[in-house]
Amino acid sequence: MTTPPSRHAVVWLQADAPPKPAVGAPCNGCGLCCLAEPCPLGMLVSRRRHGACVALRWDDAHARYLCGMVADPGEVTGLHHRWLTAPLAWLARRWIAAGVGCDADVATTDVPRP
Repeated sequence: MTTPPSRHAVVWLQADAPPKPAVGAPCNGCGLCCLAEPCPLGMLVSRRRHGACVALRWDDAHARYLCGMVADPGEVTGLHHRWLTAPLAWLARRWIAAGVGCDADVATTDVPRP
């Protein structure tokens, strides 16, 4: 049995982004999972299966990444009616399993910026 080739991708994080937590630890907003590839909800929003999710947002005030579909689905989708965006945010929290813990089983390596 052969081992499938590993996929390597370079993703650039904000300099102030927190380090990736261990798998199963609470999410700290490092953003690595969403920058590496979109989740199923991100695939719908981004209309792609590879690359960074277009819904990912950097929050300067808290120095962390946020899912735009949770934080501000109207800004991501263009739908600005509260009766529509509130249920979208609730569904997004469920779909991305917010609060369950980190499930990004990816290895990280610090690379000096050019």
